Amino acid sequence: MPPHKTPLITHQIAALLITFAAYAAFHASRKPPSIVKSVLGPEIHGPNITNDTGWAPFNGPLGPHRLGELDLAFLSAYSIGMYFSGQIGDRIDLRLFLTIGMVGSGLFTVIFGLGYFWGVHYLGFYVIVQVVCGVFQSIGWPCVVSIVGNWFGKSKRGLIMGVWNSHTSVGNIIGSIVASSVLGLGWGWSFVLPGGIIMLVAVLVFKFLVVGPRDVGLELAGEEEGVEMNSEGMSLVGPEDGLEGGVGVGEAEGADSAVAIGFLEAWRLPGVAPFAFCLFFSKLVAYTFLYWLPFYIRHTAVAGVHLSHKTAGILSTIFDVGGVVGGILAGCISDMIEARAITSVAFLLLSVPTLVFYRIYGSISMLSNVSLMFLSGLLVNGPYSLITTAVAADLGTQSLISGNSRALATVTAIIDGTGSAGAALGPLLAGYISTRGWNSVFFMLILSLSIAGLLLLHVVKSEIKGKLNEGKWLWLSRISH
Repeated sequence: MPPHKTPLITHQIAALLITFAAYAAFHASRKPPSIVKSVLGPEIHGPNITNDTGWAPFNGPLGPHRLGELDLAFLSAYSIGMYFSGQIGDRIDLRLFLTIGMVGSGLFTVIFGLGYFWGVHYLGFYVIVQVVCGVFQSIGWPCVVSIVGNWFGKSKRGLIMGVWNSHTSVGNIIGSIVASSVLGLGWGWSFVLPGGIIMLVAVLVFKFLVVGPRDVGLELAGEEEGVEMNSEGMSLVGPEDGLEGGVGVGEAEGADSAVAIGFLEAWRLPGVAPFAFCLFFSKLVAYTFLYWLPFYIRHTAVAGVHLSHKTAGILSTIFDVGGVVGGILAGCISDMIEARAITSVAFLLLSVPTLVFYRIYGSISMLSNVSLMFLSGLLVNGPYSLITTAVAADLGTQSLISGNSRALATVTAIIDGTGSAGAALGPLLAGYISTRGWNSVFFMLILSLSIAGLLLLHVVKSEIKGKLNEGKWLWLSRISH
């Protein structure tokens, strides 16, 4: 029995659980703005805004515009901060950096909610709070992905990270339920409680999180050669297989795993740019649902009945439940066929008709609404989950950079930062376009998914060619002939 087998597995499980809880708390604290939109904004019946209800400055005919701009403020700061967070995360203690991000996120989420108790009606106050909160939120993702990447090799990474990445949807579900359950007490509580939760989880992270094997005295076999490890810390491939196609970046520069990769150098790594821009459009769609689905449900009759604010918020969690299944399914399939791009494109293509059906038939009955919402969440969040976890980790630890583990946070930040730019744009566009009718919003979403799939076609061709050259997928070769 390997001498470090039991301790390593124990630390791996602990790292997965703690980072899962941490990022679920991040997403739970992001959910309140979508839940309170229908309370802050005006009532909408049909294509027209009929009355001046809500909370100034988000009420009135321009209320949806202001709410979209608020989303833009948060997500723009998040997107820009992501690039810097990745660079900083490669150079300092990730445990401390993650704790700072969680405490800051919780504090400014609470401050936003205090605007209700203080009677604040100035748009600038809410915009500034969201900008600062977005910066702190941007710290979370590069940190947790880097930590998980430190503990797990590439084998079964898609399945492991598909299950682990369900923290996004689990956090959304928790945030939706918590925020909706106290909405009747005043919308401020919908921010105060999730903000308090993430600060409590920050204590758990600071006290118990271990960043990597070396922090507990574990030296994994093959680590110096930059090869992948299994769950027992044993090399999955020989040192001679560590490089493909010549000298890697790390070797050429005489760098070791402690030297962080440059920002532009990370962009030039194979696969980073197409997956980053694919995530731009995928995340545009996912975050439009994240921030506007409760509002859409509230203002769209289901079986002829308009649902309450609380019911709409809770019902929207069905989309996130589908997202949990989609993330796991996409990770499992990509591991089985060993093709991340093909899996992503398949999900993206199937999501297009699903959104069409949801828009047309989702209002017929509660059953059709729930079923199509679940399927939409599964197909939309599947590739989004896969790209932000397994793909980012694959690209950040590929053989070309000779196992430079310090590149992982930078590559992760580039991919998710670019995706977050789309996440910032989607909710803003939804806020403006929704006043013209929801058909226009769904057209934007379907167009974005189509573009996302097209961006990966070159990578799909490369994956198919590679499998055929390796003698795999012989059935495809026979079909093509």
